[in-house]
Amino acid sequence: MLSRVADSVFWMNRQIERAENVARAIETTLGLALEGTIEPGRLWNALVCAFGDQTDFWARHGLADQARVFDFLAFDPANPNSIYCCLQAARENARTVRDMISSPMWEEINKCYLSVRGASAARADFADPREFIDEIQRASQLIIGATDGTMSHGEAWHFARMGRLVERADKTSRFLDVEHFFGGEEGAGRDPVRWSSVLESASALEMYRKQYGAVSRKDTVRFLVLDRAFPRAMHFCLVKAEESLLVITGGTKGTHSTPAERHLGRLRATLDYADIDEIVGDAQAGVPRGLHGWIDAFQTRLNAANDAIHTTFFALRPVGTVAEAG
Repeated sequence: MLSRVADSVFWMNRQIERAENVARAIETTLGLALEGTIEPGRLWNALVCAFGDQTDFWARHGLADQARVFDFLAFDPANPNSIYCCLQAARENARTVRDMISSPMWEEINKCYLSVRGASAARADFADPREFIDEIQRASQLIIGATDGTMSHGEAWHFARMGRLVERADKTSRFLDVEHFFGGEEGAGRDPVRWSSVLESASALEMYRKQYGAVSRKDTVRFLVLDRAFPRAMHFCLVKAEESLLVITGGTKGTHSTPAERHLGRLRATLDYADIDEIVGDAQAGVPRGLHGWIDAFQTRLNAANDAIHTTFFALRPVGTVAEAG
């Protein structure tokens, strides 16, 4: 497959997944705002920080409140991570590989983008963003369904799945990290309402309760990081992303013949053997320590894996050369 095509398919799916997860995070934050347990400015600022966009937001908007943050994350054409920009980029990537994807995929992507473009033009009239947020999540699920149900599960499909799962692992880690940015009084980080909201961000609350019952900080982290069956858990995402990577390369687990295999395989192996107490850092009961640092390290390594995927498959190289294994 041409590197240009693989790149477009990979990023098209990352961008769609990113748009959905931004919508999920906004929805959860709106719910917490109604609870009234966190000061609104701190609440909306935490959302911006968790996605890593605080420098851009503060420079252009200063004060974090619902209206400013919603507009920034949903519609801002200058924010490359806004829902609007993600879907605009996804549509453009889909257009460039139109002959590689199915008609239902193209139709759903195009329909979603046009809907968001229309909503962006009318955003001054938004009273309650929930309907818009729900629409984005439904549209993303339709696109995923069309991808899995109407596209041959060959190399292009595996690039699509790998892109989606790398992005999903990143965003699940950011859902977990948002608690760090809430700040506030000591012990608040163990509030089950807050951790329920984290689970809801990943549509995980129902499956979590079937397995653990009452919501706790440690079990929430355990479920969203280490669970091997839930499709938004970070470990699950990396296992399935690596499966697609190995189909593409023709490699076997543990061979690490390319930079992408080495980086993604090592990160997956880290979660294979991770200890929950090391992740949450429960050396002192009642004082959350360590989780933010662990997530930072995970995100750094996931970014390195993404860079290795780019080096292995998408970077232009002279004919006849291959990417060297690191």
